[in-house]
Amino acid sequence: MKSIINFIKKETILCVAILLGLLSMLTVHPDREYITYINTDTLILLFCLMAVMAGLDSIGIFSMAGARLLKRVRSARALELVLVMLCFFTSMAVTNDIALITFVPFTLQVFKMTGGKDMKRLAGITVLQTVAANLGSMLTPIGNPQNIYLYSVSGMDMGGFLLLTLPYTILAFILLTVFIVFGKNDSIGNIEVACDSSAFSIKKAVLYIVLFVLSLCALGRLLPYIVLLAIVIAALLIFDRKIFKSIDYTLLLTFVGFFVFTGNIGRIESINDLIARTIDGGEVVISVLLSQIISNVPAALLLSGFTEKWDHLIIGTDIGGLGTLIASMASLISYKYIAKNYPQLRLKYLCRFTAVNVIFLAALMGLYFVLS
Repeated sequence: MKSIINFIKKETILCVAILLGLLSMLTVHPDREYITYINTDTLILLFCLMAVMAGLDSIGIFSMAGARLLKRVRSARALELVLVMLCFFTSMAVTNDIALITFVPFTLQVFKMTGGKDMKRLAGITVLQTVAANLGSMLTPIGNPQNIYLYSVSGMDMGGFLLLTLPYTILAFILLTVFIVFGKNDSIGNIEVACDSSAFSIKKAVLYIVLFVLSLCALGRLLPYIVLLAIVIAALLIFDRKIFKSIDYTLLLTFVGFFVFTGNIGRIESINDLIARTIDGGEVVISVLLSQIISNVPAALLLSGFTEKWDHLIIGTDIGGLGTLIASMASLISYKYIAKNYPQLRLKYLCRFTAVNVIFLAALMGLYFVLS
């Protein structure tokens, strides 16, 4: 029982997805149409990208790149700028959760090497890194799970997607820069971050870069998804089997649970019509509000079954990643690192996190209303 309770606490969103899927089966009994619920292209692309990013992370390529950037840093402000923008720009290509998993521990290491006394500054940097990862990832279709899904089902082209998200990404960059520039600045000595390069392998680096390019080709509809899946699985089996253990299968199962739920609800005409009428014209606002409660990935999966205003869902769920700690599940990554290493910072971190997120959320929602 204790193990079950711990699993539910750890994988709450997955459990909710499975529960909703099972409950919906009581109304719409399983049949052949269930197969049409599952967006296999999204699941394949998610699996492949998670495998590629886990592979690149396992050889320390991101940490080594960050360490090189820090060699010329001489002030606290420059240090913050590098650490925050590493999350902002890398999340566009490696997803927001990978960016945080890589650079938050990296930041804790750097903080200890600079004396580790200013706890308020550490909380501030980590909060901005979290916001940066969540907002930098909105630019590209591969930046976060809901973008991958919505890009796949919408049929939108890459240029249209980038034009849609670019204004919000630019505003996010400006706000992050303002927060850092107007912060306290101190002189710091040379920073030599100890990065374990023993795991680095040129052969594996080339392998995962090639697989990443192939994933982009599949995303751009230049390569069939099933072919990409076959190549990635074969490459992992031959060269790096341990990466299979690093893939977040619970995320894939969460998608499946919500696919079943939304598919079944869509077949109940009265409920489908009611929800569709409710969200019609308010997709962005409803996406943002729903994300605060169940996080933005499930919000995207749920709402996509009742509207085809894909551009509104993309913006709404991307902006919806701001706000509460669970608005974007990636935000929990930073909090867990802080809570584990500096438990005395938990309250300070949560207060700072909430305040900064509210400011960014208000600014980006303001931009949406201006543009609309």
